[in-house]
Parts: sequence; C-alpha cells; structure tokens
Amino acid sequence: MLLLQLSSAQGPSECELAVTKALRRLHQEAEAQGVRLDIIEQVAGYERGSYKSVLLSLDGEHAMQLARHWSGTLLWTCKSPCRPDHKRKNWYFAGQLFETPQDSVDGQIRFETMRASGPGGQHVNTTDSAIRATHLASGISVKVQSERSQHDNKRLARLLIQQRLAERQEQSAQAQRLQRRDAHHRVERGNPLRTFNGSAFTAVG
Repeated sequence: MLLLQLSSAQGPSECELAVTKALRRLHQEAEAQGVRLDIIEQVAGYERGSYKSVLLSLDGEHAMQLARHWSGTLLWTCKSPCRPDHKRKNWYFAGQLFETPQDSVDGQIRFETMRASGPGGQHVNTTDSAIRATHLASGISVKVQSERSQHDNKRLARLLIQQRLAERQEQSAQAQRLQRRDAHHRVERGNPLRTFNGSAFTAVG
C-alpha cells in the first residue's frame, strides 16, 4: 500500500479546484489499472465541493506506477471558473508519494531456538526453550526466555516485536505528518510532470 497526497499548497481556489478535478481523473486511472484507491484524509477547499488537499491510499500491482505518474508538480491550464476577469490561466498543484510502514508481522518473523541461560531455576539450560525472533523486514530482533515452553516464548516474542514496530510506526507517522504539512506549503512552479487543459481537465501529452 502507498500513500499519495494531492495538494493545492497555498494556491487560490482555482488550485483547489484543480485538486478536485485531479482526484476524479485519478479515480478513473486507478479503476482502469486495477488499483484500489481510498481517501484517507481530506481538507476542504474554499469553494463548496473542492479540496485543498487529499491523502489517498493506493493498493494493487500497478499502484507504484500510478503514484509516480502523479508525484511531482502538476499544472491545470484554464481560464478561471471562479474569477472570469482574471488574466491568469496557469494553476499549479502537486502530488507527493509517501511510503507506509509495515502494519503486520504475519509471515515475516524468523524464529530460532536456543538453550536458555542465566538465572531462572532448575529448568534453565535443560531444554531449548529460549527463542530469538527477528522481524525480517525491519531487522528488529528480540530474545525471550522468560517462559518455559517454546510456544509461549514465541507468542511473547511476537508481541514484543509488534510493540517495537508500533513505536517505530508512530515515529514514522509523526515524521510523515510533518512532511505532509510541509507539502501543503510547497509547490514548485514550472516544469510540471503533467499538464491538463480546460474545464474538461484533458491531459496534454
């Protein structure tokens, strides 16, 4: 699963309308490519029904390809539908791709058995009940020998890894929130990745 944010940054209502039109088109492209798209967060724009920004999840075989197709500076060229006398026709907005942390440990833990060591009573060192568990994706490793059975030590090791992953994910989420907030305030003008024309939001090129 990937996260993609479309943002008008500090642009005017026309840029917010561009984000709204882009969201409709992205839905169409996602459906055509078999990518599941869901809105995770949204910030309403000034005009009714428009968006200042939307945070989307993309899931599917072609999710990365689609996300990259929308990640960068984007341009909508159109006479302002909000201010008919306005001379400006170029409305910039942006797409930004964010990686998501792992949220599951199923099938991703390698377990190794070993003889327990250290204080612990008469059962220590008599059976290979201690467990070293390594989460392959993150490299997080824990050793558990507090229980007498391998099964119980495996269960506890899994819980410890889940806890450490949760802590790491929270740190990552905080960093993402700061990164997304910064993205609201940054849109590079010029050299757009994609350009769309007119009220029909027709892709150019």
